[in-house]
Amino acid sequence: MTNQNNNRITVTAALPYANGPLHIGHIAGAYLPADIYVRYQRQQGRDIIFIGGSDEHGAAIMLHSSPDFPELFY
Repeated sequence: MTNQNNNRITVTAALPYANGPLHIGHIAGAYLPADIYVRYQRQQGRDIIFIGGSDEHGAAIMLHSSPDFPELFY
């Protein structure tokens, strides 16, 4: 990639909360706009990275998923 001013861009998108059902708002409100932005910046030749799914609420996600996958946690 050619980047004349050497600025790097980082875009992040958090995981959805595990305490409610998944819905179209998760995609339309968080992931899709970030993905479109990152793809556009890459097409412009910018140095950009997209980090999706940073886990700031790991305990809630683990507790929510543990009944489905007990072998992973016990």
